[in-house]
Amino acid sequence: MALRIGIQTWGSNGDIRPMLALARGLVLRGHTITLVVSSLDNRSYAEEAGRLGIAYRQVPERFDFDLEAFARRSLRMHGLQWLRALLEAAFFPYEKSIYRAACDLADGHDVLIGHHFLYPLKLAARQRGKPHVSVTLCPAAIPSPSQPPLHGPDLGPWGNPWLWRLAHRLFDWYLKPLGRLWYEHDQPPIRQVFDDLLTSDTLDLVAVDPLFCAGLDEVPPHRFCGFFNLEDDAQRWTQPEELRAFLEEGDAPIYCTFGSLQQAMPEWSMDLLVEAVRRVGCRAIVQSSSARFPVDSRQGLCYFIGRHPHQPVFERCRAVVHHGGAGTTHAATRAGCPAVVVPFMDEQLYWGQRLHHLGLAAPPLSAKHATPEKLAQRIQTVFDSPAMGRRALEARQQLVQRDGVGKAVPLIEALC
Repeated sequence: MALRIGIQTWGSNGDIRPMLALARGLVLRGHTITLVVSSLDNRSYAEEAGRLGIAYRQVPERFDFDLEAFARRSLRMHGLQWLRALLEAAFFPYEKSIYRAACDLADGHDVLIGHHFLYPLKLAARQRGKPHVSVTLCPAAIPSPSQPPLHGPDLGPWGNPWLWRLAHRLFDWYLKPLGRLWYEHDQPPIRQVFDDLLTSDTLDLVAVDPLFCAGLDEVPPHRFCGFFNLEDDAQRWTQPEELRAFLEEGDAPIYCTFGSLQQAMPEWSMDLLVEAVRRVGCRAIVQSSSARFPVDSRQGLCYFIGRHPHQPVFERCRAVVHHGGAGTTHAATRAGCPAVVVPFMDEQLYWGQRLHHLGLAAPPLSAKHATPEKLAQRIQTVFDSPAMGRRALEARQQLVQRDGVGKAVPLIEALC
């Protein structure tokens, strides 16, 4: 039975592309999809959605949000402070318009799927009796007796559950304002923000490869699907001749990017990356965020690249220096590349720690403490570890065999 499915997401590129991938998989199964996007950097995905056969709306049309100023200020915050500040600046002022868009989706669709932070969509679905699915892009907040919360000591299977209870109490206290909209519409009391407000009561799709979920128990409503990989862009992309020549004239380079956050701190990012590469003395492809380093130009051993699909370039690289976004983490691992992770926030620190624990990366280097010298040392650690390179190739063999969207689609269809 063909379904009308509404999907709503909020955030940066890493929060939006997985939803495009899921929407594409549902379209291929004959379902009608509408995607509503709240893009923090005001990037429109209308062209990509149209090419994939997806109806598209952007709400709001524009965020009044100084990403660079926020990024610089947030480097001094701990994780929950950072999240609360982001919500105060870039979610709560738009909460009502996001909720109205959610209500429109609920009125015109059979099933609703939302980014794990879009509680307005869960509210709209509950009010209209429509099935609601959440999508979790990072499992850091899913409790597990075998693993402590981020920043917590490992107290084993008896002590870790107590740490998780404490962590969720702290989470609930910091994010108490999330409940305002919920209570305005006479909903039942929230016992725990993560479970009652941010996660579907029926089906939570954890869009993370099982490699990174080792030690976690799949307890309903959580279902570990695998990453939602959007391959359409890579298939359509034509490699620039300048890049082709650079790749063919020497050893495999490293790749350097901080993703969306690089646009928030463009000059600082470029100075850090270029100087670290110079200190190591290796060839590098650096995603440019500064007019000082024009796209498709070269300076010394560095080639500067613009926006492009990561996968086909990562596959030609020796290692990837990145910020620890979920999408970049999966793309680098899927390409068989060991990593150096420079996290800006706790969720990215989680990915950096998981990669390091799996033997796929050097110890993460916090952005607030990053210097060219420290970053160069981390890169050299990767170069000096053949075992890390071998483990990265083994991890690649696991990831390329899995299809997260292919596993998620039947779970969604089973709801109706």
